[in-house]
Amino acid sequence: MAKKTAILTGEASSPLLFRHVTPGPGDSTLQFRLIHLWDARKNVKGGPAIILGIELLMIDAEGTVAQGFIGQNRRNQYEKELQRGRIYTLTNFYASNSKVMYHVADQRLVICISHASDLSKFDDNIEGILTERFRIHSFSDFEANCDLRGDLHDVVGHLNLVEGQTLHQHPVLCTKDDLTSRKVMVHLQLKDGTVINVYLWDEAAENFRMKFDACAVTPTVLLVTTVNPKRLGGKLCLSSMSSSRVFLDEEVDPTKEYLTWLSTNSSATSSVNPVEVVKSETLTISEIAAFIKRQPAKIAYFDCIATIDDVKLGNNALSKMRQ
Repeated sequence: MAKKTAILTGEASSPLLFRHVTPGPGDSTLQFRLIHLWDARKNVKGGPAIILGIELLMIDAEGTVAQGFIGQNRRNQYEKELQRGRIYTLTNFYASNSKVMYHVADQRLVICISHASDLSKFDDNIEGILTERFRIHSFSDFEANCDLRGDLHDVVGHLNLVEGQTLHQHPVLCTKDDLTSRKVMVHLQLKDGTVINVYLWDEAAENFRMKFDACAVTPTVLLVTTVNPKRLGGKLCLSSMSSSRVFLDEEVDPTKEYLTWLSTNSSATSSVNPVEVVKSETLTISEIAAFIKRQPAKIAYFDCIATIDDVKLGNNALSKMRQ
């Protein structure tokens, strides 16, 4: 694909901003920085996911973030030219408002690259176009949007536990067993003192492991983008998505700012509610049953991995299970 060189004249029109894009075909020129790209997948029950194409996260000169899409049938034409952080121009696109779930950008329209599109790298770096923009939300925001499958926002906080391990001694995550696991679970404490379980999956989990182990000093602050708030066992949790990225400590401005805040609010690290954050341990069903019967009553959450042998109607919640 040939590079595109901008020729500036007194009559040249400015690129169209994302907020001015309307549904349907467009022949104006868009100019943006590519922030991130990932595979668009459709999960199939009982089978491998179907790759639908490439999703793009883009930001324009005004700081508005939009989502783009390249169909699988055009992947080979564009994939090698896509580079995070580079600036591109795009003409002859199609703006679709058909995406109804999991919005990752301010602009509701998805900018699709069609057979008539011209996508080209812009030779010069434009410093006025931001390299990142985050949409960080609080615990109350996530709670209000729980299980709605709507906007996916970002979360930042400081680590309490990583895979059930404290941070007093730097945990090593990239063991042989860890590399085969799709998941990493961390306890993340937010500025308001709330501790929330964050589940990192697949590429987000792998990137977190690699970054965490590469740090000479144990990382403290974690930012995860585009997390999905959902309830597991009645408790609000955050789960990474295909679009999610992870950043630690000094990587980006929000983590740097959080580190600065943490250095002047050292009491925040000691304000953890021990009922909410405990080291994970394996329990038998009989031990869980004994806990449930204990007085006075306490609230606790369990992740149960078992084989169901039989299900019978009765008063007991667990009729027959084999570990």
